[in-house]
Amino acid sequence: MRTFSRLASAEPEVSLPWQLRPVTTSNLARVDTALAAFADDNGNLDVASSTIVGASYQLTSEWAPLLRLGFVGNNAPGAALDGYAFANPVAGATYTRPLGGYRFAVTLATTLPIGTGNAKTTDASVTARPADGAMFDVDYLTEIAGADIAYVHRGFTAQGEATLLPALRVRGGGSDRFRTDAALALHLGYFIGSHVSLGTDLRYQLALVEAAPLDAMPGTQTPLSARGDNALTASLGVRLHFRTGALAAIHPGLSVSRGLGGRSLDQLLIDRPTAVQIDVPVTF
Repeated sequence: MRTFSRLASAEPEVSLPWQLRPVTTSNLARVDTALAAFADDNGNLDVASSTIVGASYQLTSEWAPLLRLGFVGNNAPGAALDGYAFANPVAGATYTRPLGGYRFAVTLATTLPIGTGNAKTTDASVTARPADGAMFDVDYLTEIAGADIAYVHRGFTAQGEATLLPALRVRGGGSDRFRTDAALALHLGYFIGSHVSLGTDLRYQLALVEAAPLDAMPGTQTPLSARGDNALTASLGVRLHFRTGALAAIHPGLSVSRGLGGRSLDQLLIDRPTAVQIDVPVTF
């Protein structure tokens, strides 16, 4: 019989972010789909879709293992062929604890490089959901180390997040052996009553270094900023919150994310991509 008290992430005062990790441990099942518009050089528009299914299980009031699975689709513009693929799964664990009026969380996870797809499906998926870019880099084994801290008071949530993403190429014929990215993010949320909340995210991903090709001079490295992989993305959305039991609740939400420049993906995507996300988390 469990003797610990459950951290009730179903509590209405905690705002769930769109591009950041939750700062609570709970039993969680989550399905969300993001749709992003893109275009080719001829101006043909189409839509890329990506769906993530995630789950976590509360082992104690502080620890919860997590698993995320993804599926992506690239409806290519014009006469180009469509593409569909599975993303790299993510497995890891989150540790949380309260710190006075704050909530602190540390997440350690890794991608499993068994996904399918190519550069076009990867580029379209990263545009739809940049925070899950490691899942779509199917040729890389990526470690995910992140920390979050949130202040929650009277329906208001302010959350900050920092993540380090070292990645090692394990397949494919690319020129880089490994690379390291970092991401910073901020979430602000506020409840209007007990059943509706508004939330906005701002996320910036910075490419740090990339190892030289295997045949390059030893010790040579190139800043990833030269690849155009820095990305700033803003999200804004609304959630509904309904309890379905003493500890269970459903939190469906709809958000719009907008790329604010600084990313160039093989000249395939529109300059400032826009994505719509439908998110359905269930906590229990």
